[in-house]
Amino acid sequence: MRSADLSAFDGKFSADDDPWGTFTRRDEAVKRAAILKALGPGPLGRVLELASGNGSNSRAIAPRALRLDAVEGAPQGVRLTARAIARWPRARALQLLLPATFPRRAYDAIVIAELLYYLTPRQMRALGSAVGAALRPGGRLVLAHHQVDYYDFEQHAQGIHDRFLEGTHRRWTLRTVRRRPRWIVVSAF
Repeated sequence: MRSADLSAFDGKFSADDDPWGTFTRRDEAVKRAAILKALGPGPLGRVLELASGNGSNSRAIAPRALRLDAVEGAPQGVRLTARAIARWPRARALQLLLPATFPRRAYDAIVIAELLYYLTPRQMRALGSAVGAALRPGGRLVLAHHQVDYYDFEQHAQGIHDRFLEGTHRRWTLRTVRRRPRWIVVSAF
């Protein structure tokens, strides 16, 4: 993701802790429930959440994970995520500009929500390769993304999951957990 994009996200988070209503909107609560269902019943081992935003999903994942690394590129997003998960000592918020080396070598589950279309195809391929290498055999990958395009996307939303999974260089079994007119949550294992 370009630094100009990150500064725009940082500005949104500075102006409003919840610019998209991820803590308050019913549709976001439905999506978050689908993400948790996609992760499975738990307890979960090591979980990596990419692009944690303001921590709304992180706060839901943290109680079910033995370790949670919630990473975000925008500094204000990192602060908001840290605040959202503060009561869980085994959860941490870290700044990480993707694609990059992850905080740990291996994870039992990786959650990617509302991120992939902000990356260039080249960045997405690099991230896919890193995710494919970091997710332990038998681990679970959860993808939650819009199915409609917005003005600030680098790529079209349609087919984003398939394009990303191709870049992981792994074979996947896919399960659609929840589909709404504007978004979809899938579990890959």
